[in-house]
Amino acid sequence: MRQQTTKIPVSSIILDETIYPRKGIDHRRVGIFSENIRDGFTFDPIEVELAPDRPNMYRLLDGAHRWNAYKSTGAAEVEAIVKNLEGDDPLLYAAKKAIGPRQLTEEEARDTARRAYTGNSSLSSVDIGKAIGRARRTVDEYIADLRAVKLMDRNIKIFCMHRLGIPQDRMAKRLGMDQKTIHYRLGKMAAPPNSLNSDLSKGFTVAQVAQKHGWTDPMVWSLSLEGKSDRDRFRELGWGLRTWDKWEWNDCDKRFGDEWPGRIPAQLAAHILKYFSKPGDLILDPMAGGGVTPDTCLALDRRCWSFDMIDRLETRPEIEPFTWDTSSGQQLSWPVSSKEKPDLILFDPPYFDKKAADYDEKSISNLPKKEYLEFLETFFVLMKSNVKKKTRLAFINADWRDFQHTPASEEKYKSGILIDDYLDILKRTGWYHTHIIQAPMSSQRFNAGVVSAMQKKNILGVVSRYVIILNQEE
Repeated sequence: MRQQTTKIPVSSIILDETIYPRKGIDHRRVGIFSENIRDGFTFDPIEVELAPDRPNMYRLLDGAHRWNAYKSTGAAEVEAIVKNLEGDDPLLYAAKKAIGPRQLTEEEARDTARRAYTGNSSLSSVDIGKAIGRARRTVDEYIADLRAVKLMDRNIKIFCMHRLGIPQDRMAKRLGMDQKTIHYRLGKMAAPPNSLNSDLSKGFTVAQVAQKHGWTDPMVWSLSLEGKSDRDRFRELGWGLRTWDKWEWNDCDKRFGDEWPGRIPAQLAAHILKYFSKPGDLILDPMAGGGVTPDTCLALDRRCWSFDMIDRLETRPEIEPFTWDTSSGQQLSWPVSSKEKPDLILFDPPYFDKKAADYDEKSISNLPKKEYLEFLETFFVLMKSNVKKKTRLAFINADWRDFQHTPASEEKYKSGILIDDYLDILKRTGWYHTHIIQAPMSSQRFNAGVVSAMQKKNILGVVSRYVIILNQEE
């Protein structure tokens, strides 16, 4: 049955090379087609689909030579079938159509197979082979190295998530794998750590071993520091242990966590873990951001369940996607249902109005002041009902004052959000502080020009930040 066709402008069609299976256009063939068109010959309609992210444009699925011929004759429109592939791989569809007139060359078939597998590793060799006109065994040879890398990549993800104590059912859901496969692979994972430990024993640095094997630094640190005490781990990592209730660092340790708005130093997270948890404890980070907490937990032998609104499966499989939805008017929900409850919650939310432009528009940093504080109150109540009686909370936040625009002498009461406001909310929701630790932000974030302008206007800046440790007992 002939499919429905429509006329679309030649100028609205593009050749997307990412889904074009051939190495180039055969201009001799285009020339022959052009002569046929001028002689009144009618071609089969070309096939297109709507171009992703290009409104009112179409990309070719079949008929690249015919389309070029129509362009060369000055035709304004072309007869086309607009396809909806309904999830089928567009590259493989285009390849299957392309081998109608003539087979793909060996180079084209190999390149198409590798591109298809790279874009979607769930494709089978049989599926790829049918599209490019090659046997399954041939496709296996084309993609053997890619498959090996992908398999190792998945094993690294599984190892990382297992090390952080994420249950296998959640690992399977996160990675799109069968739970039995997760279980099987975990049973076969003695070899990769052994090869890394062998390199470490030969004197290679953690960074060198991580680069060689494609692991992250924190994961290699978790192997390198295995069996050591917290004090020894601090020493190996080059972190001086702060003995008093003022924790101050000029820089974040770039080995732990990604570049992220409002990123806290791993040293800060490590001190919280050192003083208020023990090895093997389960740590919960409900707004994980750049991943400082799970990275630090790897280095200090703590388990960690972490969540964030931005899903980065390829680089951060251990941070599960979850949004604290404040827009629907519905009650907040807890990210995971589990019999096991955290021993410590490390809660470093986006601060009010600080770097709001750098966060996602759904971030609580963008909420009005009243709604921001209401969210925290609702969150603390929800948290209390989803943890153990002995669970501790480490709440990290900073004083907020609109100091950028106001001389110090003109600031008013209630014009900011200070530590007292957070303490009032926490106490009201059944959380009682045992420690208030000063952990000021570095003043180096202000350049000399900004400091000079502040001094001229008599503005008093804010570098205060606090770690408030709480439990549920008065």
